[in-house]
Amino acid sequence: MELLPEPGAPQGDTPPSPRSTSPPDSPSPPGSPSLPAEDPGTPPGSTSPPGSPPLPLDHGDPLTPPGSPPPQEEDGDLPDGDPHTSCVPRVIQEECPKSGGTQPDDQEILQPTYPLPVDSWKALMAQIELLYQEYRDKSTLHQIETRRQQDAYGQTPPIQLSSDDSVSQVEASPLNAQGTQSTLPPSRLLNSNPGSGFNLWQDLPEIRSSKVLDILKPEEVKLQEAMFELVTSEASYYKSLSLLVSLFMDNENLKMVLSQSEMHFLFSNVLEVMATSERFLLDLEQRMEKNIVISDVCDIVHHHAADHFAVYITYVCNQTYQERTYRKLLNEKPTFREVISQLELDPKCKGLPFSSFLILPFQRITRLKLLVQNILTKVEEGSEKEGTALDAHRELEKVVRACNEGVRKMNRTEQLISIEKTLEFKIKSVPIISHSRWLLKQGELQQMLGPKTSRTLRTKKLFQAVYLFLFNDLLLLCKQLTSDRYQVFDSAARGLLRVEELEDQGQALANVFILKLLENTDEREATYMLKASSQSEMKRWMTSLVPNRRAKFVSLTSRLLDCPQVQCIHPYVAQQPDELTLELAEVLNILDKAEDGWVFGERLHDQERGWFPSAVAEEILNVDIRTQNLKECFRVHRSEDSQQSQNKDRRKLGSRTRQ
Repeated sequence: MELLPEPGAPQGDTPPSPRSTSPPDSPSPPGSPSLPAEDPGTPPGSTSPPGSPPLPLDHGDPLTPPGSPPPQEEDGDLPDGDPHTSCVPRVIQEECPKSGGTQPDDQEILQPTYPLPVDSWKALMAQIELLYQEYRDKSTLHQIETRRQQDAYGQTPPIQLSSDDSVSQVEASPLNAQGTQSTLPPSRLLNSNPGSGFNLWQDLPEIRSSKVLDILKPEEVKLQEAMFELVTSEASYYKSLSLLVSLFMDNENLKMVLSQSEMHFLFSNVLEVMATSERFLLDLEQRMEKNIVISDVCDIVHHHAADHFAVYITYVCNQTYQERTYRKLLNEKPTFREVISQLELDPKCKGLPFSSFLILPFQRITRLKLLVQNILTKVEEGSEKEGTALDAHRELEKVVRACNEGVRKMNRTEQLISIEKTLEFKIKSVPIISHSRWLLKQGELQQMLGPKTSRTLRTKKLFQAVYLFLFNDLLLLCKQLTSDRYQVFDSAARGLLRVEELEDQGQALANVFILKLLENTDEREATYMLKASSQSEMKRWMTSLVPNRRAKFVSLTSRLLDCPQVQCIHPYVAQQPDELTLELAEVLNILDKAEDGWVFGERLHDQERGWFPSAVAEEILNVDIRTQNLKECFRVHRSEDSQQSQNKDRRKLGSRTRQ
């Protein structure tokens, strides 16, 4: 694929203006104000010094100024006009009637926030100093700390802090090994540097100088924060992409070291990804310029996910070649290694490695789905906003699934080719390579020889090594000949496997289980007694061999019951096919656990299951918090299932009508 011409990569530490590099196929609408040159000064009315990042922290309870009036009933009508430009909440309309209002002074409340001046947007973008990698880490750490506080108190601790208090006057307590809570309230947790500025939608000067927070309900403020996080995180992501292009891809020394094909494998279609982010950010910018009380962002997400985000699939699917090329260049080209090391020392990189910039698109598309899911949990059920959030989430789910499937398909095919080269068959040969087959687990176990008697237990050769290759549809039992050669002596379809845990009968039989092949390669039943190296390894093999075995803690209706729940506090990369890669702050239901520190869990946001070490997670003990996490998960998937059912009914009705 030919790389696109470079869309003028911006320079400098301040975030580039999306308008300055607008691609020719997405011009700004007529009358859209241009973004002036960046001014590092503090926006008028701001109490925060310049050069500060807006940390999108929406997961804690918002800080509502003391003395806020009680929530108002929502029965007013929205103003006439475009529903995305007329985004004043109903409660504000009730307080500020079009004519004959009982509180005419409230009509002036929205004046400073409608619309958001272009200069304010420019100043807001200039405040974003965090690269996306930094933003992502800070945001997830905030989620972890917020859940810790909620777990301890049942809700966010009622720590009061005046909106006029300087954050720099309070120091955040670092987390200790026991996870002791910080002394800061969640919304200020990460904003403890003296030079920090915006971190929340409610901290914008236009919001602080108005009485909007006195009128909006707490739920509406939370929704504003969730949408604001999506906008500011996209700006941070665009900043990091721009740095990848301007500092690395456009570097002349790097171009001299690499061939054109190596450049293509290394950077793929990053220019298309960057142009897509630019268009997306432009639309988000224009929405905020219409009204600082954000009407919606999910309709914009839905449009871009459906029409433009296919570039992410291309980039992520090329990730296998990208990683392979990068490793090869590091090992075989000392000049490449020297150039990259020198570029990584640039202050603009803030100590981050080149590889962290290459994986940005995959991190962003998965994070974007979670941000929309977060918005979905905060909108009113049955509302128009819920519909747009569901549409956006569904489109993003398609993109993420296509990305995952693309990567898996490439890796699985290469893995099957590699395995087939190592096998020789003592039995009838079985074709290994198939588009519908993939490896689930492989490894060595000990096969118990002879009958289970006291005489057998006294023999020296009670067990012999056997090597298993377990695919999604097939099991191969092998004898290992050399380090990379295996002889297959039996096989069976995975659906014809049964397992049974052997009751503890002493140390010799610890971690032993029975594997039955209801029909093996000779079309007869076969039984093997297999010993694993640990309890967790035994459980992992039994779960992989027969996945419909009942889990220890939950049944098929587990999602309706309270079961153990954890959040990830250390990232984990899966080492085996049956393991689960975890990101910070992800929440999981625990389905089973072993005594030696491994647990089998189901991630709430996508229902992926797998094993991981218990040390990377901490348990959520508060029943109310576990229930709330499940409710939010249920709402997303129940709403999607309901809408899919409605769409199916409409298609059936349309088909009958045509007939």
